[in-house]
Amino acid sequence: MPQDPAGPLPRPRKERTENAARRRVQLIEAALRSIVRNGLPGTTLATVAREAGLSQGVAVFYFQTKEGLLAAALERHYERYEANWRAALAQAGTDPAARLAAMVRADFQPEVCSREAQIVWHAFWGEASARPLFNQIADRFDTHRSEALERAVAALLRDLGRDAGQARALAAGIEGLTDGLWLQIYLASGITDPAEAMAVARLFLVALFPERAAAFAVLGG
Repeated sequence: MPQDPAGPLPRPRKERTENAARRRVQLIEAALRSIVRNGLPGTTLATVAREAGLSQGVAVFYFQTKEGLLAAALERHYERYEANWRAALAQAGTDPAARLAAMVRADFQPEVCSREAQIVWHAFWGEASARPLFNQIADRFDTHRSEALERAVAALLRDLGRDAGQARALAAGIEGLTDGLWLQIYLASGITDPAEAMAVARLFLVALFPERAAAFAVLGG
C-alpha cells in the first residue's frame, strides 16, 4: 500500500489535551510515591520518571524543574485533603455540632492520615519556610480549612446562645489539637493510632461544648 506523502494525521486536539493531562497526573502521583520512598531531597525528575515508568525527558517536558513538579505534587496532596473535609461537611447536614464533628473526624481518615500521607505532609512542611512557592500553596489551602472550621465553630456558638466572637480562638485551638495529634501519629510518640486520636479530640470538643456531647460520639472513644 503506498504511503501517504503527508505522513500520519495529527491527533485531534482534544485527544492530545487528554493525553497530556493523564501524563501530568501520572508524574504527579509518581512524585508523591517517590517522596515516600526517597524523601523530598532524594526525589528528582529522574526518580519520578522511573517511578512513573517514563523517560526523564517526559518529566522535563511537562514540568521543566524539580520544584515545579514538587509544587504540583503538593497541590494535589492538598486537593485530596480539601476534597475529603468538604465531602464530610456535605454529608453532615446543617446541624452545627455535627458539622464540627465531621471536620475533625475527616482529619483522621486513611485518605489523609495514612502513614504514606503523613510522610508527604511532613516532608513538605519541613521545607515550606525555605521555599516560598510551597508556603504559598500551603497557606492557600490551610486558609480554606481554617475559615471553614471557624464558620462551623461560630455557628455552633450561636446555636448555643454563646459569644460567636470566640470562634476564631476556639477554632485555632481545635486546629492546634489536631495538628499535634497528627505529629504524634507521624513520630509514633504518644498517640499513634488515628482512632485513639479521634477519641482524644472528642474529649476536647465535649469539654468545649458539653451541651452537644452526643453529636461528638461519631469520633469514638
